[in-house]
Amino acid sequence: MAVRKSVNFAGVQHGNPIPAASRIGSLLMSGVISGVPPRAATPPSGPEQCRNMFENVSLLLDAAGGTTDDIIKISVWLKDMSLRDNLNEEWIAMFPDPQSRPARHVFEDPHLQAPRTVICEVVAVVGD
Repeated sequence: MAVRKSVNFAGVQHGNPIPAASRIGSLLMSGVISGVPPRAATPPSGPEQCRNMFENVSLLLDAAGGTTDDIIKISVWLKDMSLRDNLNEEWIAMFPDPQSRPARHVFEDPHLQAPRTVICEVVAVVGD
């Protein structure tokens, strides 16, 4: 029987006692991944948060023993849909092959906890 393992990576810490992600066997599911660096003196702009969020996704997959090629779905919440073009720009940079992109769903959430303007959750299948 597969054992659940917590996955964390340097630079990202939750205020609550939860890991960045959890893995059972090859299935990896993340908690919320944002684009705001911990203890940032000045929160980055919305477009920069999109870039940082995808960098954090990559760091998470690396910590779990995988790569972004292992992602099967990403759910994204934007504080304002005006950030969608920035999101798409970073999406194409991370997943340039239109024949090999994960599924994605984007939600608008004007109630995202400040200073966050974009967050996501990732589902991946990571080899052992």
